[in-house]
Amino acid sequence: MTNLTEKIRIDKWMWAVRLYKTRSLAAEACEKGRIKIGILEVKASRLIKPGEIIHIHRGPWHQSVKVLQLQEKRIGASMVKDFCEDITPVEELDRLKSYQAALASWDIKSGAGRPTKKDRRNIDEFLGDW
Repeated sequence: MTNLTEKIRIDKWMWAVRLYKTRSLAAEACEKGRIKIGILEVKASRLIKPGEIIHIHRGPWHQSVKVLQLQEKRIGASMVKDFCEDITPVEELDRLKSYQAALASWDIKSGAGRPTKKDRRNIDEFLGDW
């Protein structure tokens, strides 16, 4: 565990607490504007401190995470709760569940292949502005 007075890059911290599989994916998310602190998009080099709330845009939903402690080495999944707290609103979690249910209802395993034009319209209508 690092000392709380040290500063950690946001991409390194997100990788360490398993929000992203690789550090380069975390940096790419920052570069594409998917990571915000407050209302400001942040760069991968942004230094974070405990108490900040990070908003992550993940496809059809938004996740909010509060930084509890700083960590620069990747930790086990069971230890993540000590370093960050998921404060995602219930509405967003419901939105994610409905999205997952919609994807599960489309049966890829039956050999249907890619969606038809009608399927794609239905998916786009369901997703709306996601």
